[in-house]
Amino acid sequence: MNRYEKTGDEVNVNYLMSFCGRTIFLVFLVILTPMITLADDEPFTSPANWGGTGLMEIPTARLMKEHSYRLGGGQVRPYRYYYGAISPLEGLEIDGRITQVVGVDTELGPAYGNYKDKSIDIKVRLLREGKYTPAFAIGIMDPHGTRIFASQYLVMSKQVYPFDFTLGFGNGRFGKRPVKLGDNSIKVEMFQDTKQWLKDSQFFWGVQFAPSDKYALMFEYSPIPFEKQKNDPAVRSGKYFQEPVPSKYNIGLRWMPVNWAELDLSYQRGNQIGMNFSMPFNIGKPLIPVYDHPYKESPEDSLLPMNARITEALFHSGFSNITLSLAGDELSVEAENERYFYCTRALGVMLKVVTDIVPEAVGRIRLIVLENGIPMVEATTSKEKATGMFSEKLPLLTFMNDVKVSTDLSSPIEGDNRHINRFTYRINPAFQTFLNDPSGFFKYRAGVSGSVSYHPWRGGSLVSGLEIYPVNNISSSNLPGKLPVRSDIALYRKSKLALGMLMFDQIYKTSNEYYGKLSAGLLEVEYAGLDAEIAKPLFDGRLLVGLSGSVVKKRDPDNPFKLKLNDIKDVYTTQFLNGRLNFPDKEIFVEVKAGKFLAGDKGARITVSKFINGVIVSVWYSITGTSMFKDPFNRGYHDKGIALSIPLRLFKGADSKSVFSYALSPWTRDVAQDISHFNNLFDFIGRNTKIFLDRDSKEWYK
Repeated sequence: MNRYEKTGDEVNVNYLMSFCGRTIFLVFLVILTPMITLADDEPFTSPANWGGTGLMEIPTARLMKEHSYRLGGGQVRPYRYYYGAISPLEGLEIDGRITQVVGVDTELGPAYGNYKDKSIDIKVRLLREGKYTPAFAIGIMDPHGTRIFASQYLVMSKQVYPFDFTLGFGNGRFGKRPVKLGDNSIKVEMFQDTKQWLKDSQFFWGVQFAPSDKYALMFEYSPIPFEKQKNDPAVRSGKYFQEPVPSKYNIGLRWMPVNWAELDLSYQRGNQIGMNFSMPFNIGKPLIPVYDHPYKESPEDSLLPMNARITEALFHSGFSNITLSLAGDELSVEAENERYFYCTRALGVMLKVVTDIVPEAVGRIRLIVLENGIPMVEATTSKEKATGMFSEKLPLLTFMNDVKVSTDLSSPIEGDNRHINRFTYRINPAFQTFLNDPSGFFKYRAGVSGSVSYHPWRGGSLVSGLEIYPVNNISSSNLPGKLPVRSDIALYRKSKLALGMLMFDQIYKTSNEYYGKLSAGLLEVEYAGLDAEIAKPLFDGRLLVGLSGSVVKKRDPDNPFKLKLNDIKDVYTTQFLNGRLNFPDKEIFVEVKAGKFLAGDKGARITVSKFINGVIVSVWYSITGTSMFKDPFNRGYHDKGIALSIPLRLFKGADSKSVFSYALSPWTRDVAQDISHFNNLFDFIGRNTKIFLDRDSKEWYK
């Protein structure tokens, strides 16, 4: 019997489900009449099969809670999903997933495995749910790339607790026919051809019932015409969906045994069992609360002179290169911050140490925080106000109104420098991926990256970086492109041990906040040469502007101390005009790098980043000319990807400046490529500007 041929029992089941479906839909219409309801997305924010917030196959108007993310995977044959989703802003959800079509191979060979498709979806809330009105959202699925699973939809959801009803209207995957396959452009038929979108779209609907925060029941009508999705490899292969599915009604159960895990079981299409497992988290929430034990002075140290007592206290509190100077009733203290992620937290610790030790004769306290010996931030206040804040007699806001904070300083304090630290050490976890190679879809290496820096003078660093990857399966069966500035990166990542850097780096700062940087040597794993940059913060740091450029040669992938001979280009050069616009109220910054990239292509790379409790989530997209590329892989391509920067303080239970960085791009191409920079000036300046120092003022006292 054909797998889609209906038996009598199946017909009865489908009739019953259809009848129930019509009844639920009528109830949905009834609930649009005035009645008292809740207006929150919780607890109906769980993922659909593919990772976006929804039921099983259909989305809802619900969105994840702001500053949360989830990871998970699911399967309903023939699809297996691996997904991640994030809500960086209130009312915005971004989903990324890999869809594997089980049992369908590709022309890339057996090592690659089953067909896999990558896609990104965006959902935006248009209207929050009110007392009598539903929530409305718009969704754009898979707008770029293959667009095999593309759709655009409008959806509304209304909650009558413990029920949540959804009605939507969408094209493409949910429509009467699939959209056209994609190229390198972004396509959204809803806006580009609204009339055709309306013609191709179909309704979908469903309901959730959550009588408990531990479990929920789901029922939905999914209009997906699987047999008409001719671009879908499942259909194209001839192995699946050669006839309509037995049922368009799906039922499911959600179980949340703990608040960080969910398991969904479902019966879909009238013949398939579905499973979905996901884990939700809050971004930037420490797994172990960050706590630094306050300094306790020993009886021996309490007998020392004031300057020595303060110096020892600061040293044991995470500072080095400490200088003190007393002029009249003002005590100036300068120190290198070696521990604290936020500069304002470092200032708060310094102020508490000084306030507890200085005698009554000291009326004013001036603090300077150093980064690599360079004065970055100065804060001046009265001892009386500081004592009032720490005793909680003076509100923090009142105290901050008294503090004078400045960043336009460059001269160090004159005095005896103690606890000089010429060396700094960094050891961070490292994880890198290499995707979509015919020899294997997912290649990776995991290990640690460490560096040792010697600082002979202020702003100067001799840096040696070593990378160790005991787990490493990166290799490639692809030949690099004809102008391979990055497509040959597998040659440099195949080793388990690599000399990542061996260079000299110098940073300068002037009193009017002009920054300069010059680096020379083995700059990164693939390139060696010279790298220079200047930068200037404007409008209290709301805008950063700068220029940068590099002159580099390729390194020999088989010998870390040699340069590559007979390369396609003898020298590679870059020139950029850089800008970063900060939106402190939203903790968002937009960065533009415009100019000439490594391969000679000219254009711009745009990066949008969101800062969430120390975690930085970034997405980038490039627009450059590609006429110099002769291969079809780079011609017309736009480099894009996502990046994460995660402070290790979230896992240590104590403050730390160390971060783990990870970047992911769907393809390793040569378009819009730059070298990796050590001490990028925009990042070096970071939050050490007035607008962010004011925003981080809560870190002064904890």
